[in-house]
Amino acid sequence: MSRAPGSAARPEKATQAPGRDSRLDNAKFLLIALVVFGHAIEPLRDYAPTQVVYYWFYMFHMPAFIVISGYLSRNFDASSSRVEKAVLTLAIPYLIFWAIHQTIYAAEDGLPDSLSVLTPTWSLWFLVALFLWRLSVPVWKRLRWPVTIAVVISVFAATADLTTTLSLGRVLSFLPFFVLGLSLRKEHFELLDRVWARVGAVAIFAVTFVFALFIANEEVSREWLFWRESLSDRDIDPILPSMAIRLTFMGIALAMSFAFLALTPKKKTWFTKLGAYTLYVYLGHGAFFLILKASPYYEYFEETGWVGLALTTAIAVAVTLLLCTPWVRKALKWAVEPQPQWLLRTDEPAPKAAMSGSNPAEEASTAERPAVPDTSATAGPVPDGSPSGGPSSANGEGPRPGSS
Repeated sequence: MSRAPGSAARPEKATQAPGRDSRLDNAKFLLIALVVFGHAIEPLRDYAPTQVVYYWFYMFHMPAFIVISGYLSRNFDASSSRVEKAVLTLAIPYLIFWAIHQTIYAAEDGLPDSLSVLTPTWSLWFLVALFLWRLSVPVWKRLRWPVTIAVVISVFAATADLTTTLSLGRVLSFLPFFVLGLSLRKEHFELLDRVWARVGAVAIFAVTFVFALFIANEEVSREWLFWRESLSDRDIDPILPSMAIRLTFMGIALAMSFAFLALTPKKKTWFTKLGAYTLYVYLGHGAFFLILKASPYYEYFEETGWVGLALTTAIAVAVTLLLCTPWVRKALKWAVEPQPQWLLRTDEPAPKAAMSGSNPAEEASTAERPAVPDTSATAGPVPDGSPSGGPSSANGEGPRPGSS
């Protein structure tokens, strides 16, 4: 992801910064729109068409977003300025929106038994995951087979009884997609411009849409799509065939992610510049839909079929676009891009990079510029956002801390 609003002299212009990749900006906006759409229609899944569409794009939208996040994190290193920036631009927005979510929960159901900030609420797991993934980038840069190692860690970690603390289930489950993104180069994306890649992308989407019908009919467990529960919690052997199924869904997610990128416009569009503001959408829409779910809205429309689906889709589109507008971004900047100088010591100047105000979901000033040549490119990744929003609760009971 790129420069966030406020880091430029005139953010209201929302012009694309030099060196940005239009395909990635387009993809980020489309994916964050899917995140909002998924969270919006989740309570309407009793309607069969909603179920099919919901489970279909849940097969790929978060993996694709995480691949892009990894690619844009290539220039992250262990320097004090970048670590400080990660803390200030990920941890503090996380705490602010965690408090907002808990306030909404408390207003609806009263105070919970536990108020642990180590248990992410609803979609905030992604900020925790991105923070931990970013800190691990220097390690992956040193490994010879980073993607293979990440896959092994992900598969075997799924057999452990992981709690909701820090959403470790998802952090480790999605790890291979982030590491794969770190390993990609510009020339890999150029392959997606080939005719065979686009034809194959259409075929992949068609086949997986049919597969979504089986998932909607519960002929395949839906939990495979959410990457959050331990395999030991399933009514299936956690080793075999669970690991094989896990790898299969990982392959499906990867194929669909590249199919999506192949079909994403490469040139600038009317929504290209909005790809820079995905974090505003990601964090802002969560609070909105938590309030909407606490209202009578879904109780009224959950049995209305296509009417409820159409109206809720319109709301999701409107919320996505609204959160990208300059005046809304200005109103939310204190929470999404806080400048907490009061947390820093005053006896030494703050590193410029740490307080640049860039989008936490990407490395703003360097991520989308040509990567610095790396002589170890053959050994692994080189150095660097919604989310995208995360998968919502699959049990239809609405989001709760650590549930999604």
